[in-house]
Amino acid sequence: MAKLKGSLKIKLALGLVGEIQKSKLNKASKDVKKSQEVTLRRILEYAKDCEWGKAHNFEKILAAKNADELFKLWQENVKPQDYEDLREYVERHKNGEENILFPGKPMMYATTSGTTKEPKWIPITDEYYNNAYSKMTKLWLHSFQMHRPKVFENVCTSIVGKAIEGEAPDGTVYGSVSGVTRRDCPEFIKGLYAEDNAVFAISDYKARYYTIMRTGIEQDVHLLVTANPSTIVEMQNNVNEFFDEYVKDIENGTLSETLNIEPELRAQIAARFSPNPERAKELRELKEKYGTVLPKHYWPNIQVLTTWKCGNTHVYMEKFKNSFPENMLHQEFGYFASECRAGLVMNGADDTVLFPHMHYFEFISEEDLGKENPTFLQLHELEVGKRYCIYVTTFAGLYRYNMNDLVKVTGFYGTIPTIQFIQKVNGIISLTGEKLHERQFIEAVQQTEKEMNLYTKFFVGFADVEKSNYQLYYEFADKSVDQAKAEEFTKVVDAKLKEINIEYEAKRASFRVKDPETHILQEESFETYKARCIEQGSRDGQFKLNLLMQDERRHAMFKDLIKK
Repeated sequence: MAKLKGSLKIKLALGLVGEIQKSKLNKASKDVKKSQEVTLRRILEYAKDCEWGKAHNFEKILAAKNADELFKLWQENVKPQDYEDLREYVERHKNGEENILFPGKPMMYATTSGTTKEPKWIPITDEYYNNAYSKMTKLWLHSFQMHRPKVFENVCTSIVGKAIEGEAPDGTVYGSVSGVTRRDCPEFIKGLYAEDNAVFAISDYKARYYTIMRTGIEQDVHLLVTANPSTIVEMQNNVNEFFDEYVKDIENGTLSETLNIEPELRAQIAARFSPNPERAKELRELKEKYGTVLPKHYWPNIQVLTTWKCGNTHVYMEKFKNSFPENMLHQEFGYFASECRAGLVMNGADDTVLFPHMHYFEFISEEDLGKENPTFLQLHELEVGKRYCIYVTTFAGLYRYNMNDLVKVTGFYGTIPTIQFIQKVNGIISLTGEKLHERQFIEAVQQTEKEMNLYTKFFVGFADVEKSNYQLYYEFADKSVDQAKAEEFTKVVDAKLKEINIEYEAKRASFRVKDPETHILQEESFETYKARCIEQGSRDGQFKLNLLMQDERRHAMFKDLIKK
């Protein structure tokens, strides 16, 4: 296939802006302690006159004579935060107040699940967006062509969220930051994208996947971007199910009328299509030759795939490890959350280089987690091979914010530590980004008990990475409850979880988290389990059981307690 029109211009422009940002990162990497001092002072100066800055003595902290004194005063005046500590201030911003957590008001909010029923509304300020998102995105794209020079010789398929999903009470929009970043990218980058932005506003997930892939396999995609590798699995499932329909649509320049797509979106998307019988013929020949048509067949020239590769994601990668061309680079997406785009993968491997010139970071070592007064470490104090819980301070109102993420230090970029994500901590489980909290699971079961007038003596849930679902175990007070009734109970629990956790609802709707499975436990199951643990060396006085886990050893013990 021919090269993308304007690809040389895209490569040169990305090279120029990317190298500027890379040089800034390299400068920051020479002395990470100094870089962190400068960044913290900039954040303090930026927010010192807002309500939160005044209440927490930002002006006084700025008077520090050196980095060590600055870090000490910071920790003395600002206690560690989680979202619930900040919620009341965010609510005031949402209702129109200015100068609360930061100067003015946010440009938008990113919404994500919280530990309570109410979602988190993460403020995104102009200051933070223009640096941590806009500038970093240009460097991120440039990093692809540093390792695969041909990556921008043709189009990119990029899976993002809906840019605008709604408005706060004061009219400030909320939605996907990745969607907004893509929508607002420079004109020279917009030509890279295979699909229309309107695709990501399609409500029906199957129709959305269909439209993405019907658009994508018509073209010579060189770059595929999606955070969750589970999305790759679902995209290919869609290809397997609808391949013949894609080919008809490509041949005729249409978008299947059977799809549940909002009329205005359909009109916008379909306007870009035109009959392409030549490509349809190629695709039919691929199916004739291979039977199951895989990405290495319809995208033989793909240069880079970027997804998360750390944490639980290895299970999904196993499902497509032989589906792409052998010479393609599969690059780690990097440590990235709604709250913070902390850094980028710069070495073509799996390590995120933290950006000390855009964020201020603090850490608690894994050994100190759970202690009443843990020691907080600075970025320059981290050691290779050790694991830490990460706290961030940003230009968007997050101060000493607990990310609830355990990361491992893998090396250094200059003096900057590089990290890999290991897992969520503090009772949060995530198969593919749903961030389900133990507290939410307990609430869902308790609500179901009341609604169905069916009560448990004990219950526990396990995340099953292999099956990409949750395995739910109940010991009912009513011993006559059968499997059918128990499965009805689980359906209600599942529905409650969707109401409580917006990320869980999205992952269930997109089939990335499958239907939960139900198991009835023997009588006295908890007591039997506890006795076995004590026999194996647990101390009775210190025995503790989480009710939602990802732990195969404990899971195996409960499988042994299923009622026969």
